[in-house]
Amino acid sequence: MNEPSVDWPAALAQHDRWLRTVALARLQEPQAVDEVLQEVALAAVRQAAPLADTSKVAPWLYRLVVRQALLYRRKCGRRRRLAGRYGEQVRTGDAAGRSEVLDPLGWLLAEERRMQIRRALAELAPRDAEILLLKYTENWSYHQIAAHLGVSHSAVEARLHRARRRLREELAAINVIEVGK
Repeated sequence: MNEPSVDWPAALAQHDRWLRTVALARLQEPQAVDEVLQEVALAAVRQAAPLADTSKVAPWLYRLVVRQALLYRRKCGRRRRLAGRYGEQVRTGDAAGRSEVLDPLGWLLAEERRMQIRRALAELAPRDAEILLLKYTENWSYHQIAAHLGVSHSAVEARLHRARRRLREELAAINVIEVGK
C-alpha cells in the first residue's frame, strides 16, 4: 500500500480560515459554518479512496465544502427558516439594547452600511459572493484564489470582474451607490 497519505488534521487546520469563508458565503449563516466544517472533517477522514494527488488537497476540500453546504441547506429546510426568523428577532432586540456604544451615530451608520452590503451579497450567486469574500476579506491574490479553488488565473480574473459588476448593480438597486453613466 504505497499510496500517498494526507495528514487530514493538519490539512484541515491549514485551510480552515478560507474554508470557513467559502462556507459562510454559501450559507449566509455564521452559526452553520462550524456544523458544515465538522461534516467536511468527517468526510475527509472517512473517505473511501485516498486522494491520488496530495497537491490537490485545497481544491478537493473546496468541492467538499460546497457539497456539504448544499447538503446542510437541504437538510435544514423548514427548521432553518424558523430559526432564522427567531434569530433575526433576537439580533434586532440585542442591537437596540446596547448602551455601551461610544459613538452611537457612527456605530449606526457603519452597521447600516454592513447590512446593506450583506443584503447585496446575499442577492449574488454563491460563487460570486464567495470569490469576493476570499479576495476582500481574506486579502488573497488571484493566484491564491485560483490554487485553492482549482481554477485558472484567468478564470479568477473573469469571475471577480463579473462578481464586482453584479455587486455594483445590487448596491445601485438598493440605492447604496450611484451608477456612473
